[in-house]
Amino acid sequence: MSGTSLDGIDLCLAEFKLFEDKLDYSILVTETHNYSVEWENNLRNIEAKSAVNLAKLDFKYGKHLGTIASKFLLKNDQNADLIASHGHTIFHQIEKGFTYQLGHGASITAESEITCVSDFRSLDVALGGQGAPLVPFGDEKLFSSYDACVNLGGIANLSFKKNNERLAFDVCACNMVLNYFMNKFRQVKFDLDGEFSNSGHLIPALYNDLNDLEFFNSSGPKSLGKEWVFEKIIPLMEKREETLSDVLFTFTKHIAFQIANTLKSNNISKNILFTGGGSKNKFLIKLLKEEGLEFELPNETIIDFKEALIFAFLGLNRFLGKINTLKSVTGATRNSCGGNIYLP
Repeated sequence: MSGTSLDGIDLCLAEFKLFEDKLDYSILVTETHNYSVEWENNLRNIEAKSAVNLAKLDFKYGKHLGTIASKFLLKNDQNADLIASHGHTIFHQIEKGFTYQLGHGASITAESEITCVSDFRSLDVALGGQGAPLVPFGDEKLFSSYDACVNLGGIANLSFKKNNERLAFDVCACNMVLNYFMNKFRQVKFDLDGEFSNSGHLIPALYNDLNDLEFFNSSGPKSLGKEWVFEKIIPLMEKREETLSDVLFTFTKHIAFQIANTLKSNNISKNILFTGGGSKNKFLIKLLKEEGLEFELPNETIIDFKEALIFAFLGLNRFLGKINTLKSVTGATRNSCGGNIYLP
Protein backbone atom coordinates (compact mmCIF):
# COMPACT_ATOMS: atom_id res chain seq x y z
CA MET A 1 0.00 0.00 0.00
CA SER A 2 1.04 3.55 -0.72
CA GLY A 3 -1.42 6.21 0.35
CA THR A 4 -2.04 9.78 -0.69
CA SER A 5 -0.29 11.06 2.44
CA LEU A 6 3.04 9.77 1.02
CA ASP A 7 4.20 8.48 4.39
CA GLY A 8 5.71 5.29 2.94
CA ILE A 9 4.99 1.86 1.49
CA ASP A 10 3.19 -0.53 3.83
CA LEU A 11 4.05 -4.23 3.47
CA CYS A 12 1.92 -6.85 5.18
CA LEU A 13 2.45 -10.60 4.90
CA ALA A 14 -0.90 -12.20 5.70
CA GLU A 15 -2.27 -15.72 5.75
CA PHE A 16 -5.94 -16.54 5.15
CA LYS A 17 -7.71 -19.74 6.14
CA LEU A 18 -11.19 -20.96 5.32
CA PHE A 19 -12.55 -23.80 7.44
CA GLU A 20 -16.21 -24.87 7.34
CA ASP A 21 -17.23 -21.46 5.93
CA LYS A 22 -15.35 -19.64 8.69
CA LEU A 23 -12.77 -17.19 7.36
CA ASP A 24 -9.77 -16.34 9.51
CA TYR A 25 -6.64 -14.28 8.95
CA SER A 26 -3.21 -13.92 10.52
CA ILE A 27 -0.77 -11.05 10.08
CA LEU A 28 2.67 -12.67 10.02
CA VAL A 29 5.10 -9.81 9.35
CA THR A 30 4.72 -6.09 8.65
CA GLU A 31 6.97 -3.20 7.67
CA THR A 32 6.70 0.39 6.48
CA HIS A 33 9.32 1.32 3.92
CA ASN A 34 9.93 5.07 3.97
CA TYR A 35 10.27 6.92 0.69
CA SER A 36 13.57 8.48 -0.27
CA VAL A 37 13.45 12.20 -1.04
CA GLU A 38 13.82 11.32 -4.73
CA TRP A 39 10.84 8.96 -4.74
CA GLU A 40 8.72 11.33 -2.70
CA ASN A 41 9.40 14.13 -5.20
CA ASN A 42 8.69 11.82 -8.14
CA LEU A 43 5.33 10.77 -6.77
CA ARG A 44 4.35 14.21 -5.54
CA ASN A 45 4.83 15.90 -8.91
CA ILE A 46 4.35 13.23 -11.58
CA GLU A 47 0.83 14.31 -12.58
CA ALA A 48 2.31 17.54 -13.95
CA LYS A 49 4.87 15.73 -16.13
CA SER A 50 4.57 14.36 -19.68
CA ALA A 51 2.86 11.12 -20.69
CA VAL A 52 6.28 9.67 -21.54
CA ASN A 53 7.59 10.41 -18.05
CA LEU A 54 4.46 8.88 -16.53
CA ALA A 55 4.82 5.68 -18.56
CA LYS A 56 8.51 5.36 -17.64
CA LEU A 57 7.85 5.95 -13.96
CA ASP A 58 5.00 3.40 -13.98
CA PHE A 59 7.44 0.61 -14.86
CA LYS A 60 10.24 1.99 -12.68
CA TYR A 61 7.96 2.25 -9.65
CA GLY A 62 6.66 -1.27 -10.28
CA LYS A 63 10.23 -2.54 -10.28
CA HIS A 64 10.84 -0.60 -7.06
CA LEU A 65 7.83 -2.27 -5.42
CA GLY A 66 8.94 -5.70 -6.60
CA THR A 67 12.43 -5.16 -5.20
CA ILE A 68 11.08 -3.99 -1.83
CA ALA A 69 8.72 -6.98 -1.61
CA SER A 70 11.53 -9.42 -2.41
CA LYS A 71 13.87 -7.92 0.18
CA PHE A 72 11.06 -7.88 2.77
CA LEU A 73 10.44 -11.62 2.30
CA LEU A 74 14.15 -12.49 2.25
CA LYS A 75 14.88 -10.50 5.40
CA ASN A 76 12.08 -12.24 7.26
CA ASP A 77 12.82 -15.70 5.80
CA GLN A 78 9.31 -15.91 4.36
CA ASN A 79 7.64 -16.89 1.10
CA ALA A 80 4.50 -15.53 -0.53
CA ASP A 81 2.05 -17.08 -2.98
CA LEU A 82 0.82 -13.74 -4.23
CA ILE A 83 1.58 -10.01 -4.17
CA ALA A 84 -1.43 -7.71 -4.11
CA SER A 85 -0.39 -4.18 -5.00
CA HIS A 86 -2.62 -1.15 -4.64
CA GLY A 87 0.00 1.04 -6.31
CA HIS A 88 0.10 4.80 -5.81
CA THR A 89 -2.87 6.85 -6.98
CA ILE A 90 -1.85 9.53 -9.46
CA PHE A 91 -5.23 10.39 -11.02
CA HIS A 92 -8.70 9.77 -9.66
CA GLN A 93 -11.15 11.80 -11.75
CA ILE A 94 -14.36 9.80 -11.70
CA GLU A 95 -16.41 12.63 -13.16
CA LYS A 96 -14.23 12.22 -16.27
CA GLY A 97 -14.39 8.44 -16.13
CA PHE A 98 -10.85 7.45 -15.21
CA THR A 99 -8.51 6.51 -12.39
CA TYR A 100 -4.81 5.63 -12.46
CA GLN A 101 -2.61 3.85 -9.94
CA LEU A 102 1.14 3.92 -10.61
CA GLY A 103 3.26 0.77 -10.26
CA HIS A 104 2.91 -1.66 -13.15
CA GLY A 105 2.11 -5.19 -12.00
CA ALA A 106 4.21 -6.72 -14.77
CA SER A 107 7.30 -5.04 -13.35
CA ILE A 108 6.44 -6.24 -9.84
CA THR A 109 6.18 -9.84 -11.04
CA ALA A 110 9.30 -9.60 -13.21
CA GLU A 111 11.36 -8.27 -10.30
CA SER A 112 9.96 -10.53 -7.55
CA GLU A 113 9.16 -13.67 -9.60
CA ILE A 114 5.86 -13.84 -7.68
CA THR A 115 2.35 -13.67 -9.11
CA CYS A 116 1.01 -10.13 -8.77
CA VAL A 117 -2.49 -8.67 -8.73
CA SER A 118 -2.64 -4.91 -9.40
CA ASP A 119 -4.92 -2.19 -10.81
CA PHE A 120 -7.86 -3.01 -8.56
CA ARG A 121 -9.96 0.07 -9.37
CA SER A 122 -10.21 0.30 -13.16
CA LEU A 123 -12.89 -2.35 -13.78
CA ASP A 124 -15.26 -0.79 -11.28
CA VAL A 125 -14.79 2.66 -12.86
CA ALA A 126 -15.46 1.13 -16.30
CA LEU A 127 -18.69 -0.26 -14.83
CA GLY A 128 -19.77 3.24 -13.81
CA GLY A 129 -18.53 3.03 -10.21
CA GLN A 130 -16.36 5.29 -8.14
CA GLY A 131 -13.53 2.77 -8.01
CA ALA A 132 -13.37 3.53 -4.30
CA PRO A 133 -13.40 2.77 -1.51
CA LEU A 134 -12.50 -0.90 -1.93
CA VAL A 135 -11.58 -1.71 1.67
CA PRO A 136 -15.26 -2.13 2.73
CA PHE A 137 -15.30 -5.56 1.07
CA GLY A 138 -12.69 -6.59 3.64
CA ASP A 139 -14.59 -4.80 6.42
CA GLU A 140 -17.59 -6.96 5.55
CA LYS A 141 -15.66 -10.21 5.57
CA LEU A 142 -12.97 -9.64 8.23
CA PHE A 143 -14.28 -6.91 10.61
CA SER A 144 -18.04 -7.42 10.59
CA SER A 145 -18.32 -7.32 14.41
CA TYR A 146 -18.09 -3.49 14.30
CA ASP A 147 -21.03 -1.23 13.48
CA ALA A 148 -18.69 0.93 11.40
CA CYS A 149 -15.06 0.95 10.26
CA VAL A 150 -13.36 4.31 9.73
CA ASN A 151 -9.98 4.75 8.05
CA LEU A 152 -8.18 7.98 8.93
CA GLY A 153 -5.74 8.01 6.03
CA GLY A 154 -4.82 10.63 3.47
CA ILE A 155 -8.55 10.62 2.80
CA ALA A 156 -10.93 9.61 5.61
CA ASN A 157 -13.46 6.98 4.58
CA LEU A 158 -15.91 4.74 6.36
CA SER A 159 -18.06 1.67 5.84
CA PHE A 160 -21.08 0.27 7.64
CA LYS A 161 -23.97 -2.10 7.13
CA LYS A 162 -27.47 -0.79 6.50
CA ASN A 163 -30.50 -2.91 5.60
CA ASN A 164 -28.22 -5.94 5.18
CA GLU A 165 -26.10 -4.09 2.64
CA ARG A 166 -22.54 -2.78 3.03
CA LEU A 167 -22.32 0.95 2.33
CA ALA A 168 -19.17 3.03 2.20
CA PHE A 169 -17.75 6.26 0.85
CA ASP A 170 -15.03 8.84 1.32
CA VAL A 171 -15.92 11.38 4.00
CA CYS A 172 -13.32 14.14 3.82
CA ALA A 173 -9.66 14.92 3.27
CA CYS A 174 -7.57 14.02 6.31
CA ASN A 175 -3.82 13.36 6.69
CA MET A 176 -3.09 14.48 3.13
CA VAL A 177 -3.92 18.07 4.06
CA LEU A 178 -2.34 18.08 7.51
CA ASN A 179 0.88 16.55 6.18
CA TYR A 180 1.00 18.94 3.22
CA PHE A 181 0.95 22.02 5.46
CA MET A 182 3.37 20.60 8.02
CA ASN A 183 5.81 19.69 5.26
CA LYS A 184 5.50 22.99 3.39
CA PHE A 185 5.63 25.41 6.33
CA ARG A 186 7.29 23.43 9.17
CA GLN A 187 9.59 21.13 7.14
CA VAL A 188 8.41 18.01 8.98
CA LYS A 189 6.46 15.09 7.54
CA PHE A 190 3.54 15.20 9.95
CA ASP A 191 2.15 16.77 13.11
CA LEU A 192 3.24 14.36 15.86
CA ASP A 193 0.24 13.53 18.08
CA GLY A 194 -1.49 16.58 16.60
CA GLU A 195 0.32 18.76 19.16
CA PHE A 196 0.99 21.66 16.79
CA SER A 197 -2.64 21.75 15.60
CA ASN A 198 -3.85 21.50 19.19
CA SER A 199 -1.95 24.69 20.03
CA GLY A 200 -4.18 26.73 17.71
CA HIS A 201 -7.67 28.17 17.89
CA LEU A 202 -10.79 27.85 15.79
CA ILE A 203 -11.28 30.14 12.78
CA PRO A 204 -15.10 30.16 12.46
CA ALA A 205 -15.15 31.55 8.91
CA LEU A 206 -12.75 28.88 7.62
CA TYR A 207 -14.59 26.15 9.53
CA ASN A 208 -17.87 27.17 7.90
CA ASP A 209 -16.30 27.46 4.43
CA LEU A 210 -14.87 23.96 4.69
CA ASN A 211 -18.13 22.40 5.87
CA ASP A 212 -20.14 24.27 3.21
CA LEU A 213 -18.30 22.68 0.29
CA GLU A 214 -20.72 20.99 -2.11
CA PHE A 215 -19.19 17.53 -1.63
CA PHE A 216 -20.48 17.39 1.93
CA ASN A 217 -24.08 17.91 0.84
CA SER A 218 -24.12 14.89 -1.46
CA SER A 219 -24.79 11.34 -0.36
CA GLY A 220 -22.72 8.27 -1.21
CA PRO A 221 -21.42 6.52 -3.20
CA LYS A 222 -18.80 9.22 -3.55
CA SER A 223 -15.02 9.40 -3.53
CA LEU A 224 -12.31 12.02 -3.29
CA GLY A 225 -9.03 12.41 -5.13
CA LYS A 226 -5.91 14.50 -4.73
CA GLU A 227 -7.11 16.80 -7.53
CA TRP A 228 -10.25 17.81 -5.61
CA VAL A 229 -8.27 18.43 -2.43
CA PHE A 230 -5.82 20.77 -4.17
CA GLU A 231 -8.59 22.55 -6.04
CA LYS A 232 -11.07 23.01 -3.21
CA ILE A 233 -9.39 22.58 0.19
CA ILE A 234 -5.81 23.82 -0.06
CA PRO A 235 -6.68 27.26 -1.56
CA LEU A 236 -9.25 27.90 1.18
CA MET A 237 -6.63 27.29 3.83
CA GLU A 238 -3.63 28.96 2.17
CA LYS A 239 -5.39 32.28 1.73
CA ARG A 240 -6.00 32.66 5.48
CA GLU A 241 -3.91 35.25 7.31
CA GLU A 242 -4.20 33.57 10.72
CA THR A 243 -1.39 31.42 12.14
CA LEU A 244 -0.74 27.96 10.71
CA SER A 245 -1.66 26.37 14.04
CA ASP A 246 -5.06 28.08 13.91
CA VAL A 247 -5.61 26.88 10.34
CA LEU A 248 -4.73 23.29 11.22
CA PHE A 249 -6.76 23.38 14.45
CA THR A 250 -9.74 24.39 12.34
CA PHE A 251 -9.16 21.76 9.71
CA THR A 252 -8.77 19.00 12.31
CA LYS A 253 -12.06 20.06 13.89
CA HIS A 254 -13.59 19.94 10.41
CA ILE A 255 -12.40 16.32 10.02
CA ALA A 256 -13.91 15.31 13.37
CA PHE A 257 -17.21 17.05 12.60
CA GLN A 258 -17.60 15.48 9.16
CA ILE A 259 -16.87 11.98 10.43
CA ALA A 260 -19.16 12.30 13.45
CA ASN A 261 -21.93 13.94 11.44
CA THR A 262 -21.81 11.22 8.79
CA LEU A 263 -21.89 8.42 11.35
CA LYS A 264 -24.69 9.96 13.40
CA SER A 265 -26.79 10.62 10.31
CA ASN A 266 -26.69 6.86 9.80
CA ASN A 267 -27.58 6.19 13.46
CA ILE A 268 -24.09 5.07 14.43
CA SER A 269 -22.32 6.53 17.45
CA LYS A 270 -20.63 3.53 19.12
CA ASN A 271 -18.87 0.21 18.42
CA ILE A 272 -16.72 1.94 15.81
CA LEU A 273 -13.26 0.81 14.68
CA PHE A 274 -10.77 3.56 13.83
CA THR A 275 -7.59 2.71 11.92
CA GLY A 276 -5.08 4.53 9.71
CA GLY A 277 -2.36 7.04 10.55
CA GLY A 278 -4.86 9.60 11.85
CA SER A 279 -5.70 7.21 14.68
CA LYS A 280 -2.35 8.22 16.22
CA ASN A 281 -3.28 11.91 16.10
CA LYS A 282 -4.22 12.41 19.76
CA PHE A 283 -5.79 15.79 19.06
CA LEU A 284 -8.06 14.36 16.36
CA ILE A 285 -9.03 11.44 18.61
CA LYS A 286 -9.85 13.88 21.40
CA LEU A 287 -12.12 15.88 19.06
CA LEU A 288 -13.87 12.70 17.89
CA LYS A 289 -14.64 11.83 21.51
CA GLU A 290 -15.94 15.34 22.09
CA GLU A 291 -18.32 14.74 19.16
CA GLY A 292 -19.88 11.96 21.26
CA LEU A 293 -18.50 8.93 19.44
CA GLU A 294 -17.67 5.71 21.30
CA PHE A 295 -14.97 3.74 19.52
CA GLU A 296 -12.09 1.34 19.79
CA LEU A 297 -8.48 1.91 18.84
CA PRO A 298 -7.03 -1.54 18.06
CA ASN A 299 -3.44 -2.63 18.39
CA GLU A 300 -0.88 -0.69 16.39
CA THR A 301 -0.47 -3.41 13.76
CA ILE A 302 -4.14 -3.20 12.80
CA ILE A 303 -4.06 0.62 12.93
CA ASP A 304 -1.12 0.76 10.53
CA PHE A 305 -1.70 -2.24 8.30
CA LYS A 306 -5.45 -2.91 8.07
CA GLU A 307 -5.64 -1.50 4.54
CA ALA A 308 -2.64 -3.55 3.38
CA LEU A 309 -4.17 -6.65 4.99
CA ILE A 310 -7.45 -6.07 3.16
CA PHE A 311 -5.78 -5.49 -0.20
CA ALA A 312 -4.03 -8.83 0.28
CA PHE A 313 -7.51 -10.29 0.75
CA LEU A 314 -8.81 -8.49 -2.35
CA GLY A 315 -5.88 -9.89 -4.32
CA LEU A 316 -6.60 -13.40 -3.09
CA ASN A 317 -10.24 -13.11 -4.17
CA ARG A 318 -9.20 -11.82 -7.60
CA PHE A 319 -6.78 -14.74 -8.02
CA LEU A 320 -9.59 -17.15 -7.10
CA GLY A 321 -11.99 -15.42 -9.49
CA LYS A 322 -14.34 -14.30 -6.72
CA ILE A 323 -16.09 -10.96 -6.22
CA ASN A 324 -13.91 -8.38 -4.46
CA THR A 325 -15.73 -5.11 -5.26
CA LEU A 326 -19.25 -4.22 -4.09
CA LYS A 327 -21.62 -2.16 -6.24
CA SER A 328 -23.44 -1.02 -3.07
CA VAL A 329 -20.24 0.77 -2.10
CA THR A 330 -18.99 2.13 -5.41
CA GLY A 331 -22.24 2.70 -7.32
CA ALA A 332 -21.20 0.46 -10.23
CA THR A 333 -23.76 -1.41 -12.33
CA ARG A 334 -22.74 -4.74 -10.76
CA ASN A 335 -20.41 -6.40 -8.30
CA SER A 336 -17.09 -7.28 -9.88
CA CYS A 337 -13.79 -9.10 -9.55
CA GLY A 338 -11.26 -6.33 -10.10
CA GLY A 339 -7.53 -6.48 -10.73
CA ASN A 340 -4.99 -7.58 -13.34
CA ILE A 341 -3.06 -10.81 -12.76
CA TYR A 342 0.58 -11.20 -13.84
CA LEU A 343 2.12 -14.67 -13.63
CA PRO A 344 5.88 -15.18 -13.23
